[in-house]
Amino acid sequence: MTKCIFILAFLILALTGQSQNLKLEEIMKGDEFIGSQPTSGRWSLDGKKIYFDWNPNNELEAATYFWDKNMVKPQLTSSQEAAFSKMDFKSKPYTDIAYYIDKGTLYSYSIQNKTIKKLLQQSNPISNLQLGKDNGVLFFMQNENILKFDTKQGTLIQVTNFKKGKEKEKEEDKETFLKSQQKELFQFIRDQETKKKYIAAKKEENKADFPKEYFYGTSIFQSLKMSPKGNFATFRLTKETNLKSEKMEIFITADGYNEVQNTKEKVSIANLTTSKFGIYSVAKDSVYFINFGSLSHMQDAPEYYKLYENLKNKEKEDKLIFVQEPIYSEDGSYAITEIRSQDNKDRWIVQLNLEKGSFDELDHQHDEAWIGGPGIPSYAYSSGTLDFLGDNETIYFQSEATGYSHLYTYNLKTKIKKQHTKGDWEVREVRLSKDKSAFYLTTNTTHPGNRGFYKLGISGGDLQPILIKDGAHEVTLSPDESTLLVRYSFKNEPWELFIGENKKSTTLRQITNSTTEVFKGYAWRTPEVITFKAQDGTAVYARLYKPQKYKANKAAILFVHGAGYLQNAHNYWSSYNREYMFHNLLTDLGYTVLDIDYRGSDGYGRDFRTGIYRFMGGKDLSDQIGGKNYLVENLGINPEKVGMYGGSYGGFITLMAMLTKPNEFESGAALRSVTDWAHYNHGYTGNILNFPETDPDAYKKSSPIYFADNLQGNLLMLHGMVDNNVEYKDVVRLSQRFIELGKKNWSLSSFPVEAHGFKETYSWVDEYSRILDLFNKTLLEK
Repeated sequence: MTKCIFILAFLILALTGQSQNLKLEEIMKGDEFIGSQPTSGRWSLDGKKIYFDWNPNNELEAATYFWDKNMVKPQLTSSQEAAFSKMDFKSKPYTDIAYYIDKGTLYSYSIQNKTIKKLLQQSNPISNLQLGKDNGVLFFMQNENILKFDTKQGTLIQVTNFKKGKEKEKEEDKETFLKSQQKELFQFIRDQETKKKYIAAKKEENKADFPKEYFYGTSIFQSLKMSPKGNFATFRLTKETNLKSEKMEIFITADGYNEVQNTKEKVSIANLTTSKFGIYSVAKDSVYFINFGSLSHMQDAPEYYKLYENLKNKEKEDKLIFVQEPIYSEDGSYAITEIRSQDNKDRWIVQLNLEKGSFDELDHQHDEAWIGGPGIPSYAYSSGTLDFLGDNETIYFQSEATGYSHLYTYNLKTKIKKQHTKGDWEVREVRLSKDKSAFYLTTNTTHPGNRGFYKLGISGGDLQPILIKDGAHEVTLSPDESTLLVRYSFKNEPWELFIGENKKSTTLRQITNSTTEVFKGYAWRTPEVITFKAQDGTAVYARLYKPQKYKANKAAILFVHGAGYLQNAHNYWSSYNREYMFHNLLTDLGYTVLDIDYRGSDGYGRDFRTGIYRFMGGKDLSDQIGGKNYLVENLGINPEKVGMYGGSYGGFITLMAMLTKPNEFESGAALRSVTDWAHYNHGYTGNILNFPETDPDAYKKSSPIYFADNLQGNLLMLHGMVDNNVEYKDVVRLSQRFIELGKKNWSLSSFPVEAHGFKETYSWVDEYSRILDLFNKTLLEK
């Protein structure tokens, strides 16, 4: 009898699952429910300790913990040691001394003796520490200028003398009618003038060698950087623009009075800036500029110009460009830099001749959509993979020339370019080994949704696998590169820290345990990553959550991740962890959930990345419909019982689905959604849709607000009122359109204290209870 009762209890548990354990009020607590996962893993300078930020006891904020090989579990470190572990140390390979700046003061640290010395402290703080070519020579910024500090000689010298504004003209130097008349009439005055010039010339011969003043006017002075040899400084002067910023009103304030904040500037050709790349020669004590007008394809017009009468015959002109700070070989012999066109279509890598103020073009990449991809800057101020090998004459970089981001080298002497990795996969991260004989690479070689860790010899050969288990490996090498600090996660396993030997197919030892008992008490699903064919035949990846057959209600919900260029149908723990838990709850209720990496998502190469060019809400939306059709055809989903939700870009796609394909989805919840791309920021939008003044058709067909009259299904919009990314005004403008059009089947939920990413648990609970209520009422009560 007891055995029968046990079997019956087991069957009941198997049938009912654990849905009673999942409550919105709990899972919407995020890390408080899951457990705080370790972040910012780093090694001590001697490689004996590991530091990381963690909050295992659910304090108000994370603290710094440490671990060494003799410890059973990590321990909390002192605030002083924690602060020290986060310093930006600068040191040369195989040397004992590291330098750093703390609160504007310069220090040195002996790794062997663990002693700290304060080297320089002044009332004016210093910043931007650089190492010179020679040991012990440092450069840093103070008051917008570079100073050279020789720690061996104990000398401190100001190298540059840049000043804002214009040089004041001396009163006696101003020419007037009377002055000219006096010189014309009197020999005495002419003699005095000649004597004055003679004295000035003699004074110039005997003057101090302090650098003369260079006034840069009203331009924005940026990116001042010294060459390793200390003979040249480079900088950028950008013409100042007076652009109007969006304004955001804050209603819930401590003193009861509303506040208004400036947020961002809208996408516009007005954001295209004119800049000059300048050089200061220490030996010549002079400033000059490089003219990049001879770059190849400098006057090529974008293809989309042909679509507009006012642009297709536009007179040719040089592209506006953005020049990055130079990168130097270790010995200071060579300087290279990366240049990006401000129409986003071209990228050049050039070698700079700072002595002559000239350049040689090494590599040109063009993309009629926009330049981007892993290891490749997608915006003006972003950086990618670009540096020198140990021979001081070969550079390495990443390029999407094959359609996937791969690793290349180029020798400045032989002019030979070599591709080091190949295949329908991407190089995600690159690091040169300490001895500069090999690369350490993070790639998605085995699956688009994996992040594996490999070693690759510079001279060639195959990738040597070190960590290739399904999931993601974020690796930090110890200073001597003998040991790996690994942050690893899987689809249903949050991030933890591990260590292992740096060798082929190594094994890992776990050093943190972060998940709470309540989190571990639920059997979290491992969503299947599937592929289906899009309408144009492209393979699209998606996470699939399937309910038990007896629970299946033939309704489905499509989740649309945000950011556009982001990946979520992968094999590791998602940054959308609340949504992951919500999908488990939905599946417990009988829903089928599909989470699609639609066109424009990260991880799948150039063509997939740029699939949304000039039409957001095109292929990215048809991929959602392809996913719906997959569910209908393969899993028996009722096509009239399908809903959609998502935030940010996901909210935008939800709006486009409800307004441009009104018969496809019964209901949709759009969170913090863009409603009109002409009101979003410049960097992100200009890449994808060009600019509203030059490509208005792309903006009109991509903006939900133009299709408000098509609303048929049930739409719920949710938005934080202090969102400084996608302004609350976005949803207000669409609401006004619905009101004017007489639409009734929509609602708006506003969250007065929330920004783009919600912070408060009560807001998350309110938001997702409304979303769940929407789907239960519209999909299950039909």
